[in-house]
Amino acid sequence: MPGRTIRNNVVNVIALGAFAFVGACSDSPSNAGPGQGGSGGASTTSGASSGSGGGSSSAGGAGGSGGGSSTDAAAGTGGQGGDPGDASVASDRDMTASDAPGGDARADAGSRCSPACAATAPVCDEASGTCKPIEVLALYTPYDQNMDLAHRSWVREANTYFPMVAQANGLDYKPMTGWDALKTVTPARGRVVIFLDDKPKDPASQASFKAYMDGGGAWMGIHFAAYNAAPSDWDWYFNQLLCSGGYNGNTWRPTSAKLKVEDTTHPVAQGLGPLLTTAPNEWYAFKVDLRTVSNIKILFSIDPSSFPLGTGPKPEEIWHSGYYPVIWTNTNYKMLYVNMGHNDMDYEGGTNRQLSFAFQNMQQNQMLLNAIKWLGGATKTP
Repeated sequence: MPGRTIRNNVVNVIALGAFAFVGACSDSPSNAGPGQGGSGGASTTSGASSGSGGGSSSAGGAGGSGGGSSTDAAAGTGGQGGDPGDASVASDRDMTASDAPGGDARADAGSRCSPACAATAPVCDEASGTCKPIEVLALYTPYDQNMDLAHRSWVREANTYFPMVAQANGLDYKPMTGWDALKTVTPARGRVVIFLDDKPKDPASQASFKAYMDGGGAWMGIHFAAYNAAPSDWDWYFNQLLCSGGYNGNTWRPTSAKLKVEDTTHPVAQGLGPLLTTAPNEWYAFKVDLRTVSNIKILFSIDPSSFPLGTGPKPEEIWHSGYYPVIWTNTNYKMLYVNMGHNDMDYEGGTNRQLSFAFQNMQQNQMLLNAIKWLGGATKTP
């Protein structure tokens, strides 16, 4: 969590592209409005030395066993080894109108693929007239550089879980370390970029990512991807893409929450019902009241039945009331932000052992798969 451990790099995944969207946050809301949480003080945790496993030259899988830091909890996650090598990012065709936010984003809508694409190959490659899986470029900080053990364990779980379910869900999951892929990636139907644990810091990668999004690229940000240490950090990203204005405190310890599904008809909410019960997580508050931003559509928020949320020990890290968005989309882009991404760890006991396993929560897993399929064009927005 912010302030508890040292942060370093970023995690991304590349998703479906659409039209060129030049829009931003159409409103300019002030800082936290009614119901927004105050800033939570950062607690300290015991640091732990980390080591990376042997790197694999292929990027298509989740890596082998062994090799990881001795402080990482491997139980229940498959114990990822080294960082997969970078996957090549090829240019694809231009987007069609059906890829635009709010449009018919089915992979086969208005395409030359017949029969319609579905299941393990849900997206139509217009050039060849054949169906293909959704290409997911998942960017993340190398394990030996990510000193936040709670984030690192979540990413290890993600890089074990998604390859296991990829074929059945029509995904081509490519875990990649660092941000170099952003310098060459182009928007394409059936391509999704995911930031698994951070965001690019260097100006060149930031400019390339902005061009990707302005050109209609699809993207999902996870948890720490919405954290900023200073208000001046990357103005476009925090104030025009996320529209959150940045981090404004958090709960502690990581606890499960019930999330209200704000729009049960949205593809991301498919099959989840009115409430989503999450795995334990550290929940963020943000500076901007997103309810005041017209182009932000909040899909999930903390349900009042979750209060009090957090156990402290600091009073400001326990939420008793308020409105807290957790998952939202900016309708000017093809994007989604998801606040989950932080496991519970035994910092206080000094073992740094993983205490919660996010990807054992089937309902939360379904939401993440729904999100990737929506961004990748396998489902359409009603």
